[in-house]
Amino acid sequence: MMKLTIATVGEVLFADDVRQVAACPGTAGEITILPHHAPIITPLKKGELRITLDDGSIKLIPVPDGGMLEVGDNQARVRTIMNYGSYETKFCSQK
Repeated sequence: MMKLTIATVGEVLFADDVRQVAACPGTAGEITILPHHAPIITPLKKGELRITLDDGSIKLIPVPDGGMLEVGDNQARVRTIMNYGSYETKFCSQK
């Protein structure tokens, strides 16, 4: 397990322990982060994160405006440039 935090400038959108994170797409293609991954910082393009939770279920989190992925010390941190209002407007109100 590793700690994953997904945050915007003023809001934490997700914070929990996860099995893995697949960022699709990174600027060099898809990247999958597993526990104890080597340290890395990479920009993310518009896309989504596929998160495998502790129970094996998959959670998809959109990253509509890109961002940065930073990995180190058995933690993954995603910083996105969208604001939470944008997240709610684009994804939470759609059916």
